[in-house]
Amino acid sequence: MSFPDDKEILTLISTDATRNDGYRMLVGKYKEKLYWHIRRMVHDHDDADDILQNTFLKVIRHIAGFQEQSSLYTWMYRIASNETLNFLKAGSRTAAPAQALAMAAATDHHDSPSADMMLDLLARALDTLPDKQRMVFHMRYYDEMPYQQIAEITDTTVGALKASYHHAVKKIEEYIKERA
Repeated sequence: MSFPDDKEILTLISTDATRNDGYRMLVGKYKEKLYWHIRRMVHDHDDADDILQNTFLKVIRHIAGFQEQSSLYTWMYRIASNETLNFLKAGSRTAAPAQALAMAAATDHHDSPSADMMLDLLARALDTLPDKQRMVFHMRYYDEMPYQQIAEITDTTVGALKASYHHAVKKIEEYIKERA
C-alpha cells in the first residue's frame, strides 16, 4: 500500500472530517519501522507492542504542537526512542532473552560457530551496552541512519554520536573476541 507524503497526512489530521483517516495513514506508514526500532531495544514482542502503542498515543496527543523543525519521522522516532529508554530505565527490561540466548549458546557444542550462534553472541554483546549507546548503535548499524538524523532524534551532537558509536563497536568486538 502506498501512503501519501507527510505533509498530506498532516493536512488530513488537521481537518476534522479527515482526521481519523490521517491517523490511520500515519500509523500504517510508520508502525513497522518504529516497531522494529523499539523491538531491537527491548527484545520482547509484547513490550515492544506496548511501547509502540504509547508512542502513537503521545504522537496523537501532541501532533498539533508538531512544529515541523524536523521531519515527521524524526519527531516520531525521537518519541519512540524516549519511550523505549523510559521503559528500560524503569527496570522493565526483560532478562529472559539474554538468558535464553546464553542457554542456547551453552547447549550448542559445534566446533565452528554457526551463523545463529554468532547472531546470538551479537545480541548478548548489544545487551551489555548502556541503553543510549545501544540505541545509537541500532540506529546507525541496523537502520543505517545518518549521524545528523540520529543527532536530531537524540538531541546529541554529531561528534558525541560518532564517539558513542565507536565505543559501542569496540565493546562489541571485545565481547565477541572473548567469547567466540
